[in-house]
Amino acid sequence: MRRAQVERGTGETRIALTLDLDGAGRWEIETGVGFFDHMLSHVAAHGLIDLTVRADGDLHVDAHHTVEDVGIALGTALKQALGDRGGITRYGQSLLPMDETLALVALDFSNRGLFVGDLSFSGERVGEFDVELVPEFLSALARSAGMTLHARLLCGENTHHQIEAVFKGLGRALRQAVAPDVRRAGSVPSTKGVL
Repeated sequence: MRRAQVERGTGETRIALTLDLDGAGRWEIETGVGFFDHMLSHVAAHGLIDLTVRADGDLHVDAHHTVEDVGIALGTALKQALGDRGGITRYGQSLLPMDETLALVALDFSNRGLFVGDLSFSGERVGEFDVELVPEFLSALARSAGMTLHARLLCGENTHHQIEAVFKGLGRALRQAVAPDVRRAGSVPSTKGVL
């Protein structure tokens, strides 16, 4: 049962999130931040993760708290769903083209949360969405999931395409990393025997 349900409430946001790592890529996402919803749908669809997110945040301030706290909740859910991480592939990577854009996303469910990004977006906003929130989300996700996450833009001109390539690449890398490794027969993928 590689599923998790997380509820997170602060003075700034209230989030309810469920995920199923062995899903079909279905999603129901309502964060109040339209572009962010669109990006999260790519993680679900390309990761074959069933994902439900309901977020109510202080959007009258800006979207920062909502985006970051969804990252924390999603990372927490991934950590719960993976348990001791026995039997998973552990590593995942994606070199993802989106029209003129090329993004590299690589991750390791090492239980050491770290985000390293080289994301120079062409613009500062897509609609009402501040692009500086992308690394905030990825950093919160990596820390909460106990995942080492690298994301790099190799080329691109359209800001929407650049961000979408990163989120699609994240979905593809997650799909690969959480996939059961049938040759491991449930053992933890580490010479230490624990992650």
